[in-house]
Order: sequence, then structure tokens, then C-alpha cells
Amino acid sequence: MHEPYEKRLNHKADFRVKYLFRSPENGGRQTGEPYQGIRSDFSFLGEDEKVLYMIWPEFENQDGQLILENNCRVPKSGTARMWIINNEMRPFHYDKIKIGTKGHFREGGTFSADCEVIEILDLNINPTKNK
Repeated sequence: MHEPYEKRLNHKADFRVKYLFRSPENGGRQTGEPYQGIRSDFSFLGEDEKVLYMIWPEFENQDGQLILENNCRVPKSGTARMWIINNEMRPFHYDKIKIGTKGHFREGGTFSADCEVIEILDLNINPTKNK
């Protein structure tokens, strides 16, 4: 069973996105959709492809509830809560992450999914110093 990041990190998610995993033919994952708990990185559309941020997705079901099973694949498209892992980077992202901002889930050089910010959650009030 997936342990929610909210419990592990002691705060709520920073923002939410809608996402669509790319097909292998479109440069996506060769092994299909991942499982809950994947720690893919994030990049912003239009930035240098070498720039990655530790912003992890946590996938939701079609009702917007957190998927707790980690032994079945997540949907090809849907919504995810996003977590900025390095608290000290959060202020850097304040002006970059807005509703409508587009980006990618990244697994190394693979652009596994395209996404768009649909909601700002606790981005501006979560801790900015690592504990």
C-alpha cells in the first residue's frame, strides 16, 4: 500500500496537474504506465531539456481521491498532486507555477508525460526550509 506523501512530508501537496502519458512511439515509457509512488522528475515546457526539478507526482483516481494501491498501473491520463521535494527550491517556483503552466514528467532523458497545472494548493504556505 502506498504511504501518502502528506503523511511522509508533514504538509499538503503544492499543486495539481492534469497529465497524459506519452506512448512509446511518441518518446514515452517503453514499459507502459508506472505504478503509484514513481519518483519522476519535472521540467517546464520551453526550458532547457537538461533542467530537471525534484517535483514528484502522486496520482489520483477519476474521483480525485489518492490512489493507495501501488501494485497496479496508474491511468494513462488523469490528475496528480505534485510535491516539491527540495523545500528550499519552493520560492524559486512561486512565479513559475501558475494555473495553465505546462510541463513534463521526466525519467532521465525520457519525457514520460505531458502535464498542465490545474490548481495551486499549498505551494505558497508549505515549509521553505528542510527539516
